[in-house]
Amino acid sequence: MRLQLALNVNDLDAAIAYYSKMFDATPHKVKDGYANFAIEEPALKLVLFENPGADEHLNHIGVELFDPADIAKSAKRFEAAGILGEVNQDTVCCHASQDKVWTKDDADLSWEWYIVKDDDPLEVAPDASQCCSDATAPKAAACC
Repeated sequence: MRLQLALNVNDLDAAIAYYSKMFDATPHKVKDGYANFAIEEPALKLVLFENPGADEHLNHIGVELFDPADIAKSAKRFEAAGILGEVNQDTVCCHASQDKVWTKDDADLSWEWYIVKDDDPLEVAPDASQCCSDATAPKAAACC
């Protein structure tokens, strides 16, 4: 697994330049208003959403999983603990096909546990960069 930080940024190009220097890495994916870095050391998926004027810099936090069985295990564990939000399967979001489980903490911070099934699907919804609209998804137009 790898921790994910999803940030709202005012200027995507400036943010890409800054984080490229900070992590000595190039983005894994760049789309209109969106970029992500798959950083090996430290193990981090850094997601940037161009969202000028967002109320908060932190969009949401996630945990990228690599075993499909971990989605069901996470959902079952969250349900037993009484913290399960939404479960999404075969969602095309952030320019990738994913399965995910959402939960929110008591401060209303969204946590996304997800697995990327196809990092570059052929069929992408027109608003795929803003696909999270359920009650547990991030407030600021985005998901990963």
